[in-house]
Amino acid sequence: MPSFIRRGAMTAAGVAAAVTAALAIAPGGAVAADGPTVPPQVEVEIPGPEQGTAAGSGHTLVPAEGRDRPAPRLSAAETAADGRVTRLAGTGSTDDRLDIVVLGDGYTAAELPRFHEDARKIWEQTAAVEPYTTYRGLFNVWAVDAVSNESGVTGDPDRATVRDTAIGSYFWCADIERLLCVDQTKVDRYAAKAPEADLVVVLANSAKYGGAGYNEPSQSLGYEGIATASAGNPRSGLVAIHETGHSLGKLADEYFYPGYPGYEQYTGSELPDVNISTLGADAIAAQRVKWHRWLGEPSPDGGTVGAYEGGGYFVKGINRPTDNSMMRSVDKPFNLPGTEAMIAGFYRHAEPVTAVTPTDRVLRLRHTAEAAPVELAPADGRQLTVRWYLDGKELRRFAGRDQVRIASLTPRLLDLRAHKLTVSVEDRTPSVRDPKIAATMKASITWTVRL
Repeated sequence: MPSFIRRGAMTAAGVAAAVTAALAIAPGGAVAADGPTVPPQVEVEIPGPEQGTAAGSGHTLVPAEGRDRPAPRLSAAETAADGRVTRLAGTGSTDDRLDIVVLGDGYTAAELPRFHEDARKIWEQTAAVEPYTTYRGLFNVWAVDAVSNESGVTGDPDRATVRDTAIGSYFWCADIERLLCVDQTKVDRYAAKAPEADLVVVLANSAKYGGAGYNEPSQSLGYEGIATASAGNPRSGLVAIHETGHSLGKLADEYFYPGYPGYEQYTGSELPDVNISTLGADAIAAQRVKWHRWLGEPSPDGGTVGAYEGGGYFVKGINRPTDNSMMRSVDKPFNLPGTEAMIAGFYRHAEPVTAVTPTDRVLRLRHTAEAAPVELAPADGRQLTVRWYLDGKELRRFAGRDQVRIASLTPRLLDLRAHKLTVSVEDRTPSVRDPKIAATMKASITWTVRL
């Protein structure tokens, strides 16, 4: 069954639209069996009501492309600013860091300084939530300027309002006021200007509550997903963080729909998501599956890890690890299994160490100042183990250092032949208990050194 039918939508109209789409629309757009070609559609998550605590209110299908709008008409100065890239945070190589690309929509050329301020605020808000706080050193954050002809976005303050913007953001997507959609083709055009994009955030120049989660990986650029949010509304930023739980953590929603037809009882098979299960706590422990390593532990979101009924949109038949976490309510932290899954997502794109001195040239002893420095992603409470080796033999006196000067490798250790100097860095955080995830949290760098 397609995921958008399993996930559903909060409104009956949304469910009907999903069913219709399942019968007529193939991924990326297709020809209906007895009808004309239909445009590509994508599944997005709908944010919960502004005053509620629900993280989201289901999924629906929306057009991948935006509404018809006038083509941008920029002056020479505006064209020069359009697409400009600024590094907002991080110093690591794009090969060794998780790169977040922040795009602004509905900002005129004169408003770009405010976009940069808004982009920094959304990153600081994200970095204040664990495990982002501990692991902020694994990230690069880039801002890409998108110059709009008009300030604001379509659908704000009302659905009759239309703005000529660079990315085509609009409220009232799928007839849902708070659903803030974008034109993915235009998103990709701007995201491609950054050195690399692993995750994309689109900030609308609006204070109106809203957002959306495009949680399928990009086929063209390879990024994990798109989160949209209103730059001027603090709560919609939390929704964007929730969306990264899907895209980076591959986490399922832990909320459910009391009293909503079709979601009273789940009767299907076990689900692949790491944070929801048809099994109870005893069965999870006995079968050593899902979050069995965390059972009985106190969780950051409050309470104890166990099996709490309700999740994956169903009131009964599916269990979640804790009563109320970020994947159920955006004002709560990630629970322990969720934290572990997020760290796993970080390390799909990042390494705990980056070489400052290039490894593609020989480091020579005669240059007394020559060194092999590395940049360690800030530990901030992690147990980061750093070891140095010469030709496979550990140099214990250098343990924990972020550099080794070649002159400190005395002539007794070096002769006229080339030698291999290696640093090995491993993250041994207690927030990860799964050995398969732990195996991805280490890296090594090797230089050639000689007299």
